[in-house]
Amino acid sequence: MTVAGGLAVVIAVLAAAVNFSVHKIDEGHVGVYYRGGALLHHTSGPGYHFLMPFLTSFRSVQTTLQTDEVKNVPCGTSGGVMIYFDRVEVVNMLSPSEVHAIVKNYTADYDKTLIFNKVHHELNQFCSSHTLQEVYIDHFDKIDENLKSALQNELTSMAPGLSVQAVRVTKPKIPESIRRNYELMEGEKTQLLISMQKQKVIEKEAETDRKRAIIEAEKVAQVAKIQYNQKIMEKESQKQISEIEDATLVARQKARADAEFYTAKKLAESNHLKITDRYLELQRIKAVANNNKIYYGENIPKFFLETGAARSVSKATMGDVLDDLDHEAWSVDQALDESSKSKKSAAGQKKG
Repeated sequence: MTVAGGLAVVIAVLAAAVNFSVHKIDEGHVGVYYRGGALLHHTSGPGYHFLMPFLTSFRSVQTTLQTDEVKNVPCGTSGGVMIYFDRVEVVNMLSPSEVHAIVKNYTADYDKTLIFNKVHHELNQFCSSHTLQEVYIDHFDKIDENLKSALQNELTSMAPGLSVQAVRVTKPKIPESIRRNYELMEGEKTQLLISMQKQKVIEKEAETDRKRAIIEAEKVAQVAKIQYNQKIMEKESQKQISEIEDATLVARQKARADAEFYTAKKLAESNHLKITDRYLELQRIKAVANNNKIYYGENIPKFFLETGAARSVSKATMGDVLDDLDHEAWSVDQALDESSKSKKSAAGQKKG
């Protein structure tokens, strides 16, 4: 072998050694190393790293969120019906600081032991304690949360660095005959819901009619109350007007009575002032004159009058008496007029 050939072999061996010794760890992953099947103590982060070719191997372990899908999980209910969950998705994340411990305890394929097997176990535990109706209809919405809680409780004690973020469970497959019965039942439920909704609509319409009637009745009652109050106010106004008119009438009657009383009083005072002997004599003579009898004859020289005791007066004497009495009555009237005028003047000054 020539020197050039030997050099080529050495270069080829070195190139192969470099090729097998250099490896890459992606972002979001941690590298673990094996030598002779034993897990080495050190790990590596993202980037290029070297290892001893042919003797050392590595595995890249994901430490970001990842979704493990567990498919076609069989499950037997408490009634003995076998059902199958087509797909169960478990979203989980591994802490980078716990990679070495978990890989050491459960290998790099830890998810098969901690996720896949646990999903089978927990679903069978759930189904075995519930009926088909509960698993398929009544409690199906709780399977996700129950499975997540059960997995997290197990992982907390077995693998503290592994956390479950979410669990999604698809609707299980059930026997065809049972599925058709459920479809019929769902159809009846739908009809029942439709009937219930129609009933609610009818009840709402009746409630609306009732409220409308109540509103109309309240409106009528309010209008009647307003009209009633208006009539009461009108009656009160009429009453007040009547009271005012009555008071006016009473005042007018009182004023009239006072005027008549004043007139009668003044007339009485006037009569009292007129009542004198001479005035009474005048009135008596006038009365006698109006009711006298005249006698005609040859021997009637005198005319006779009576005033308590009989006396006789000649025609000339009677004429003088009448004149004096008339003058005295005129004087009394003048005195009364002057007295009335002075009282009216005094009353006017007081009012002013």
